[in-house]
Amino acid sequence: MPFKYLHCAYILIHPPSHMRDASFCFLIPGNHDWFDGLHTFMRYICHKSWLGGWFMPQKKSYFALQLPKRWWVFGLDLALHNDIDVYQFKFFAELIQEKVGDNDSVLLVTHEPNWLLDWYWNDVSGKNVSHLICDYLKGRCKLRVAGDLHHYMRHSFVPSDGPVHVQHLLVNGCGGAFLHPTHVFSNFKKMYGTSYETKAAYPSLEDSSRIALGNILKFRKKNWQFDIIGGFIYFVLSFSMFPQCKLDHILQDNTFSGHLWSFFGTVWNVFMHVLEHSYVSMAGATLLLILAIAFVPTKVSRKKRAVIGILHVSSHLAAALILMLLLELGIETCIRHKLLATSGYHTLYEWYRYVESEHFPDPTGLRSRIEQWTFGLYPACIKYLMSAFDVPEVMAVSRSNICKNGMESLSRGGAIIYYASVFIYFWVFSTPVVSLVFGSYLYICINWLHMHFDEAFSSLRIANYKALTRFHIKKDGDLEVFTLAVDKVPKEWKVDPHWEAEPKQPQQLSHHRKFPSKWSAAAAQQEPLNTVKIVDHFVVKTNR
Repeated sequence: MPFKYLHCAYILIHPPSHMRDASFCFLIPGNHDWFDGLHTFMRYICHKSWLGGWFMPQKKSYFALQLPKRWWVFGLDLALHNDIDVYQFKFFAELIQEKVGDNDSVLLVTHEPNWLLDWYWNDVSGKNVSHLICDYLKGRCKLRVAGDLHHYMRHSFVPSDGPVHVQHLLVNGCGGAFLHPTHVFSNFKKMYGTSYETKAAYPSLEDSSRIALGNILKFRKKNWQFDIIGGFIYFVLSFSMFPQCKLDHILQDNTFSGHLWSFFGTVWNVFMHVLEHSYVSMAGATLLLILAIAFVPTKVSRKKRAVIGILHVSSHLAAALILMLLLELGIETCIRHKLLATSGYHTLYEWYRYVESEHFPDPTGLRSRIEQWTFGLYPACIKYLMSAFDVPEVMAVSRSNICKNGMESLSRGGAIIYYASVFIYFWVFSTPVVSLVFGSYLYICINWLHMHFDEAFSSLRIANYKALTRFHIKKDGDLEVFTLAVDKVPKEWKVDPHWEAEPKQPQQLSHHRKFPSKWSAAAAQQEPLNTVKIVDHFVVKTNR
């Protein structure tokens, strides 16, 4: 008796030995199927008879299957409430009392592993399901199966003197769009008064922890869109600190350690200025702090959420102020060495006029006539276009004027031009840093604090580590469980020549063919049939 299940809706395939030509498919809806009130699920599953060659006799969103050797499969629909309603409870309770024998065994399937999620969120859900398992099945539920979390984990009971309501807890959501960590849930120990231990995990706990390091190294590469808002946030945090005119003490020190000490001392002074005098930067930091605290999972106490949020925002604010001072030091150095701010706003245009008159003489006066014919637009357009591209010069000249005469010396248009030129360079400098800081925050949270398991791994967008679980009822009635997995998913596919060459019978179901799949991996070393491996194998003993 093999059957499979996938995420979000589990697919059960049940071909009995005496009906090999008929394959049955049973499904339960996942949380995504309930987003439209189960309309699509009912239309394409319960109101249809066939799906890809599999017969679907199911007419409701939940089901019960009686299998050989006194085995049952219960498929429960938890909807969006992580529990079954009274109608389902009545159906399964009456079925247990009237049909399920004392020595029968039950495999219970739900779309969410509430044993792990309740432990993670410090929550209690599924009270009707718990009542059904503990007070009606009374030890006959040998295995609970769920998905939703995009990994594979099995927790098995630790033998004790107390009652064991469920022997094995299995999660396989490896068909999800991205990978979820396993090491975050390794400390799950207890449910219904029974102790459990982690028996299998895919990827392994060590690999899961190592994969999390990608938040530091690959966050920006995977989430380049984050640069758009990240650079803007850093500019708001440091906006009130532009420009920094008094940086002589940093440049005049004779030793590297002295430079470093003076630099970070200046960073601290700027930080205190933000707290005491800045309006824009302080408002930005306050808003960011509110968002950072709200971003921390609610399972953490309010005090810890506040501490984590303050540390997170402080790291961003410190990084923004350091980048601001580095940019200001770079401009100050160029001004000191007369590389910038030597000829006013239009240095590049003056250089262009010099080269033009020196190497491209105009004895006929053509340029003067063009200037007259265009009413002065010809040189004016070139002048201001070059000013737009000469951002460092504009920034340096504006900075020098502000430092000499104050911000009041600039017109409103001049101030806009200055801050726009600063933003262009500051955004380029800050985008790698903001991604590094945020990626480091996710890494610390996922590996040290075991938080943000969804955000930290969805950001990595890992499409590998796929697995499926197959079950087989042995002749003695025991249930043998295999989990097959592939580490790498092929990115390119081609038509399998064996599939094309195989003779096809009319109305022959694909899974009855020798080569059932039309597609195979373009690279032979990535072919799943060649790379598949067994990551878990165990046997569930039946009641005898």
